[in-house]
Amino acid sequence: MTVSTGDFELTADELREVARYATESAAPVLRVFEAAHPNDPRPRAALEAARVFVDGAPRSALQRTAAMDAHRAAGAAADEAARLAAQAAGDAASAAYLHPIAQATQVGHILRAAANAARIAELEAGDAAAADRALEAARARATPVLVDVLRRYPPAPAGRSRASQLLSVLDAALREGR
Repeated sequence: MTVSTGDFELTADELREVARYATESAAPVLRVFEAAHPNDPRPRAALEAARVFVDGAPRSALQRTAAMDAHRAAGAAADEAARLAAQAAGDAASAAYLHPIAQATQVGHILRAAANAARIAELEAGDAAAADRALEAARARATPVLVDVLRRYPPAPAGRSRASQLLSVLDAALREGR
């Protein structure tokens, strides 16, 4: 499968690499959402749907539905950390449907799970250095395939939220090979 209904092509293997990266970023912070909302299975289901795709199944309604459900869970989360964790899980599932259009907003679908995890680390530690360490780990996990996909998109602008700012920092570091 190759997706080419946009400005460039994305192969199934490239989409799987983006989904793998987002899943690896979201999985460790799922505990944050589940501690705040122990009876809400939606973010966990999104990570499981992402793994199905990463492991070789074709993308399907499973990923789309699970992603939307996890994002709804994020909207109802009790606090910022739980919201970011659920959003990261939703992003992992939706990575199967990354659009091949040269818009900076698409960078969020690639890196937001990692940026959210960095913000959660910062919130838990009460220290910006924790976010820096998490971003460095995220940078180290990025494969050449992921960076190649990322570079097809315009750079992410720094937004107002701290998570958005962290996303911009990670984006710049990966593009520059730092």
